[in-house]
Amino acid sequence: MRLQGKAAIVTGGGSGFGEGIVRKFVAEGARVLVADRDAANAQRVAAATGAQALVVDVAVAADAQRMVATAIERFGALDILVNNAGVGHLPQPLEELPEDEFDRIVAVNMKAIYLAARAAVPHLKAQRRGVILNMASTAGVSPRPRLTWYNASKGWVITATRSMAVELAPSGVRVVALNPVAGETPMLATFMGGDTPETRAKFLASIPLGRFSTPEDLGNAACFLCSDEAAMITGVAMEVDGGRCI
Repeated sequence: MRLQGKAAIVTGGGSGFGEGIVRKFVAEGARVLVADRDAANAQRVAAATGAQALVVDVAVAADAQRMVATAIERFGALDILVNNAGVGHLPQPLEELPEDEFDRIVAVNMKAIYLAARAAVPHLKAQRRGVILNMASTAGVSPRPRLTWYNASKGWVITATRSMAVELAPSGVRVVALNPVAGETPMLATFMGGDTPETRAKFLASIPLGRFSTPEDLGNAACFLCSDEAAMITGVAMEVDGGRCI
């Protein structure tokens, strides 16, 4: 019960890595708000775990404020903010990505972290404790070709995490990130440009441990980084990648 008594928000908690984090956090004693724009999935995960669901669009400022306010209202506290929601794009030459897709990547992968931090940080500073965990990617460390703008957004997350950690450390707030390799989530087919035995074999060949990451892998890593066991860890972007970035 490493998160006993903690109150957490997990954005994009209705599927994929976010669902894995919600399930692990609840199992470890946390009260969790599953924040997702997919109402059906948010409610499914909440019903299965005992968490609470909230339908929000993390790229909308008013929704970010409502998300944080709702967590504090329902739980009486906010200890952990997991900025997990993210979007990708199909592999393609960098000059061919449509502008509206680029704008969506910026809004969800980057701006949403700013909006959530703007809403949550004053509360975390006031209580002089808390953890913010941002979902980055191996794409921000070892980028694959034809995914340039997704790669760039995740590089931004890593830099933002490090800068946030330095700025918030005097207030007792830790900021960390996870860099997962491609995982068994709904986004996998997007990254690979289709889910076929051939594309899977190509991706797996770049992962020394020989498998994709799973929601459980990310839940376990997130639980450690957000627990008091990691009290001396801030500013890291921990790879959960089966050795891909070696």
